[in-house]
Formats: sequence, C-alpha cells, structure tokens
Amino acid sequence: MTDPLIDDVQALLDKEKGDERILKQIFRACENNEVISNYERNYVRNLVEQYLGRAEPVEEKPVIPDVIFSTTPTKQKITTTQTTYPQIVKLKSNNTKIGIGGALLAIIVIIGISLSGISPIEFDNSQITGGSSSTLSIQTDLSTYQKGDIISISGTSTTSGKLNLSIENQEGQLVWSEQISVKSDGKFSTLAIAGGSGWDQSGTFTIKAENHLETKSKTFSFRA
Repeated sequence: MTDPLIDDVQALLDKEKGDERILKQIFRACENNEVISNYERNYVRNLVEQYLGRAEPVEEKPVIPDVIFSTTPTKQKITTTQTTYPQIVKLKSNNTKIGIGGALLAIIVIIGISLSGISPIEFDNSQITGGSSSTLSIQTDLSTYQKGDIISISGTSTTSGKLNLSIENQEGQLVWSEQISVKSDGKFSTLAIAGGSGWDQSGTFTIKAENHLETKSKTFSFRA
C-alpha cells in the first residue's frame, strides 16, 4: 500500500516548498513502499505545517519508534572453574602369583610419589575459549556525503528484535538516532538525511549500531 505521506510530498513539490531533491527522494520511497525514517517524516510534517497550514494526517501504519538505548552491558565476562584431578598410578602385573606383594608395591609407589612433592595433574581451563564470532555488522552506501544527501544504512544481526542506530558528528554530538527491527533473515536497513542540527561543520562522522550483545561503528566523511 502506498504511504499516505506521498500526498503531502506532492503538494509541497507543486508549491515549490522545501528542498526539491530531498522531497523527490522521499516521493520515490513512498511509491516503492521503502522504509522512511522518522527524521524524513518530521521534515515533511514541519513543511506541511509551515506552508500548507495543516498538520500531517495520522498514518495507518505504525511509525518506527524513537531510539531507546539499552542499558544491557554489551560485554559479558565468562569465567571458568579450574578442576584439579589427582594423579592415578596404575600398575599391571603379568605375574598373577605376586598377590599381596604386588599390592604392597603399588601402595609404596603411591606413598613415594606423595612424599616426593610431585603435584597432581592440573587441567588449565583458561586456555579454552568460546571463540564466538561477531554477531553484528553495519555499512553505508557511500563513504562521503554532502549536506542534504540521503544516507542509506544497512547491515546484519544474528540477534532478533530491536536494533539501535545513531550518528555522531566529529565532536561526539548525537545528530541522528533511530530504533528499527531486524528482519527474519537477519538483515536491517533504513535511510537518514545528512542535514539539520549538528550538521553545520564538515568532518568525520560516526554511525553506530547496537544490539543487546555488542556495538559496531563505522565512519564516513561529511562536507557541509
């Protein structure tokens, strides 16, 4: 079903209000039923209220909720318990006539080992590691963007549920955030506009993805 946002975008294009390039990109996304971020919807809503004198109509499909960063630690410390096994010495005699003498000899050998200070065999579990692989990846369609560009964000996550995405400028200031759901095939994608508060200066920006297990980040260049 075509996103009802397309009517407002068309009206703004007809009246030549707002950034024509951004509005046309949002218009194509509506036609193709692609993901439209909260940032883009707010951009259209502000233009509608400013130039069309009305609020954006309530949408039939749910809007992606604002980001809520999880307080769950991203790293879990795994501890292992060392188990000490006593050394066992087995003596096997081919002579069945030894009898009690063989048993006494075995006891003497065991006592001698104990008195000699030989430590029992210890298994060091610290060398055993789980070797878990990365569960999260994130990427952008380009490495450099200019003000007003659409940033296509995608990646994979082996964990289901919600995923937190954010962008910080070169000063570490949060300039964009969104929470999305991971698809059944483990993939996720969304769009962001390179512009607004915090996008005033050129520099290296950082995009982050966070699930309840780990956080991954990637940098890109921005020219204001």
